[in-house]
Amino acid sequence: MIEEEKRVEQLISEFMLDMGVPAHLKGYRYVRTAVLMAKSDMKVVGSVTKLLYPEIAKLYNTTDGKVERAIRNAIEISWERGNKKTFEEMFGYCAESGQGRPTNSEYIAAIADAVRLKAAK
Repeated sequence: MIEEEKRVEQLISEFMLDMGVPAHLKGYRYVRTAVLMAKSDMKVVGSVTKLLYPEIAKLYNTTDGKVERAIRNAIEISWERGNKKTFEEMFGYCAESGQGRPTNSEYIAAIADAVRLKAAK
């Protein structure tokens, strides 16, 4: 069980680094935690402001507003710097297509889904 959890965390980190999320950002840790939570219960993605952000804020002893802002910042940076091919595969579009970046919940859900599928192999 612990081996599987480590493998899942490693998969999440690989996806996030490939997507250009700098590991030194607070948002990196928050996104990774959010993806772990979403992987085990996708309901949290449907209610990020009521369930996800407060839970992460509690874990990291901060406010849900700061969690939301840090996640948004991490996503904006990854949207600009990340692997365009990975974004195309996960969302069907990338920054170069002119569309806006995915929302926090879309981003978290997409990584959680990709990790769930890859971990099942």
